[in-house]
Amino acid sequence: MTSTRLSNALPSASGTPAGAPRPWHPALVLVMAFLGVIAVGTLVLLLPLSRAEPGSAPFMTALFTAWSAVCINGLGVVDTGTYWSGFGQAAILCMIQLGGFGMMTSATLLILWAGGAMRLRSRLLLQAETRSLSLGDVGSVARVVFVVTAAVEALVALWLTLRFALGHGMPWGQAAWYGVFHAISGFCNAGFSLWPDSLSQFVRDGWVLVPVMCAIVIGGLGFPVIHELWHYRGRREHHYSMHTVLTLWGSAALVLTGAALVLAAEWDNAKTIAPLDVPHRLLAALFTSVAARSVGFNAIDTGAMTDDSFVVHYLLMFIGAGSAGTGGGVKVTTFFILLVAVWSEIRGNADTEFRGRRITPAVLRQALTILVLSAGVIVLGLLIVMPMTDERYEKVLFEVVSAAGNVGLSTGITASLPPAAQMVLLLLMFSGRVGVITLAVALAARNHRPRIRYPEEKPLVG
Repeated sequence: MTSTRLSNALPSASGTPAGAPRPWHPALVLVMAFLGVIAVGTLVLLLPLSRAEPGSAPFMTALFTAWSAVCINGLGVVDTGTYWSGFGQAAILCMIQLGGFGMMTSATLLILWAGGAMRLRSRLLLQAETRSLSLGDVGSVARVVFVVTAAVEALVALWLTLRFALGHGMPWGQAAWYGVFHAISGFCNAGFSLWPDSLSQFVRDGWVLVPVMCAIVIGGLGFPVIHELWHYRGRREHHYSMHTVLTLWGSAALVLTGAALVLAAEWDNAKTIAPLDVPHRLLAALFTSVAARSVGFNAIDTGAMTDDSFVVHYLLMFIGAGSAGTGGGVKVTTFFILLVAVWSEIRGNADTEFRGRRITPAVLRQALTILVLSAGVIVLGLLIVMPMTDERYEKVLFEVVSAAGNVGLSTGITASLPPAAQMVLLLLMFSGRVGVITLAVALAARNHRPRIRYPEEKPLVG
């Protein structure tokens, strides 16, 4: 009897007391948390109070809007500024903030604020959301996330409020609300706008587009990068991590290359940037490149772009923003790690190296897995949606990639798609927000890896 009690009290090899129910995998907790917020958000938007006109919103409209807001995607089937009431817009904004900030990050910040001790499992849950570089950094990352989020959103909101009121003649109350809404939507890379044409009316106003771009870029860098930049600010001797260097330089390269390609593709397009003078063409192209990677704002008519610009957008939306940031996509580091691997293979190097450091095979396998799964999800979504609509192939592919990459840019066909196709887009959004790997782990939830290693064999490739 004594030995039985002792064996039941001792922890098992997995860290759980023998006989106790096994806790959920952190990835599964993340999935369930986001689904829970989506469910609550849908119920709130179904309230008659949430709609501008009398009556409740249709279930599919409420579900699509809440799903898109929590997944910080930006695709919509109705105009946010006219369809939803002030209460509904505020509910959408709360969902955007929760989705961008991260459910596990928010919960951990509440624990820290209350002065409670963070348990190991809480740290594991937060690490799964923020992909912190080390377990000991989780609490510090959460604090930096809160400070940076509040500071950037407040500064951009104040700037936009002043610009809307003083430069565009808005009443102060409306200017403040529009400033706050677009600051949060921009930093969280959500792309929801209170104007039907998004930010197209400000294509000649750098005082609006530039601060919004800054919010998008900072939010899309990723929390580990922000944490490292914050922690080692002012220290010239610090050697930044490979992740930070790849994210910063990779993001800059994508933005500048994307802007140049969009500028070349749209230079003579009378429906986009051709009517603008040269400085405003440059501004429009730069904003379009920044927005294409992670956010659904647009300063030009997306549906009127050339096919060449569509191709540029496919690539930028697929790559996306930084890891653990508010943007989507396969992530900048994933893409550039594979580029480094390709370059190393071309040069005949045995190891994949970058800046005097070797990238482990496990990271390369993870990057390749993310790339293949993400591409597979997009292809599958396209094959399912195409038979459901008569829209052009280019536009359907644009919507699918935008949903899967959590970008939110649209050619204007989302609202006209049948409900079944819209449900496919919702699943793509969720996959893009939670992450293909996280979702797969949550569904499989394998806690034990086989310890058997089989003999090697080298099949021919190429």
